[in-house]
Amino acid sequence: MTSMLLMLEDDPERIAQFEAALTTLRNPPALQVWADAHRMIAEASELVQNAKLISLDHDLIPADGMPDPGDGYSVVQWLTSQPHIRPVIIHTSNAERAAWMTGEFDLNGWAYHRVLPLDQNWVFDWWLPTVQEILRAG
Repeated sequence: MTSMLLMLEDDPERIAQFEAALTTLRNPPALQVWADAHRMIAEASELVQNAKLISLDHDLIPADGMPDPGDGYSVVQWLTSQPHIRPVIIHTSNAERAAWMTGEFDLNGWAYHRVLPLDQNWVFDWWLPTVQEILRAG
């Protein structure tokens, strides 16, 4: 089965940047994106074993008329209960909730990286090199 990158992200512009960044890799993992934490938790259990890495935002904005999509911390809690440990990139600008997420990973022995969305090019300048490092490490 194809290697995968599982992602929680609700911003279409960011998703397009992630997709564009991955096309620059020689053997890019297939990207599976969820904009709803509840759906990711429900659907990702079958995919986690094939994931090379997971990238998580925290704050999710509900689409008009849609229920609360949850947040990245709830995905972290679910992930740390899974038997398949995978490297994670936390790519949220919410510093307080990123600390919650990293703390949960620390307590459960998961490897993670923190990438801050600081400028317009952060996906290519910071996130992509982190992805490359993780993929090289295998």
